[in-house]
Amino acid sequence: MRYYRSVFISDVHLGTADCQAAYLLDFLNSVHCETLYLVGDIIDLIAMQKRVHLPPEHHAIVQRLMDIAAGDTRVVYIPGNHDEFFRKFCGQTVAGIELKTKVVHSTADGRRFMVCHGDQFDQVVRCSPLMLLVGDRAHGILLRFNRWFNAWRRLRGKPYWSLAAWVKSRIGKARTFIRRFELAALTVAEKGHYDGFIGGHIHSAGFLRSEDGLYCNDGDWVEHCTALVEQASGRLELLHWSEAPMILTSEPDAPHPDVTGNARPTLDPVPAAFVEQANSLVS
Repeated sequence: MRYYRSVFISDVHLGTADCQAAYLLDFLNSVHCETLYLVGDIIDLIAMQKRVHLPPEHHAIVQRLMDIAAGDTRVVYIPGNHDEFFRKFCGQTVAGIELKTKVVHSTADGRRFMVCHGDQFDQVVRCSPLMLLVGDRAHGILLRFNRWFNAWRRLRGKPYWSLAAWVKSRIGKARTFIRRFELAALTVAEKGHYDGFIGGHIHSAGFLRSEDGLYCNDGDWVEHCTALVEQASGRLELLHWSEAPMILTSEPDAPHPDVTGNARPTLDPVPAAFVEQANSLVS
């Protein structure tokens, strides 16, 4: 059993064939923490309107989360855009799980992080409706290939490897979108006087440190099988969990050279009203 002060997971997409449920269930059975944050898109209610895929592993994950909440771990559920229906219940506690729109997480070393799913930044990181439609369809096809590819790897006795993530990392527009998203989240956190941002949404785990804040993305359990964890000291790490669990990276100590001083890219201005709205919802 691995012990952490806090664990953050998001973008599980239960109810779809793309969810890497077996790895997630093994992760939940292998870690213990004081606080578990479910940072959105845990259940894919959008996909389930077209087709429901709920094998026994998916039911087991829901049961395991309720068991964790019934124990000595605080479980906080922050709904995302694919499980937005649950936002109407924010402020309530269901089966021991607290539902929140956004939260402020305080690390053991005294830092304050704004925690939300991240779809809120879609209105700042602009993309045309046509590109969103094409991207969503292409992403679905890519995930289907990812399932087939990893089924073939398992037959050959090889560990999980994300074909989808490898392809996206080589698409320039995808990298540009990710960086714009990171900067938008960092900007809102900085203007809200937080030490950083923690979220998911874009299925791209990673850190980005600026001179004034730290962006953290916990990734997903569709392509990457990753979680963000906080050690007892307050230090943050990214874990990959499959046949061979490993620490992917730890939070950087120094600002990234691409976002320091004059090197920081200029985004479309983040509206002051949006910053105020985003921070007013944090409780």
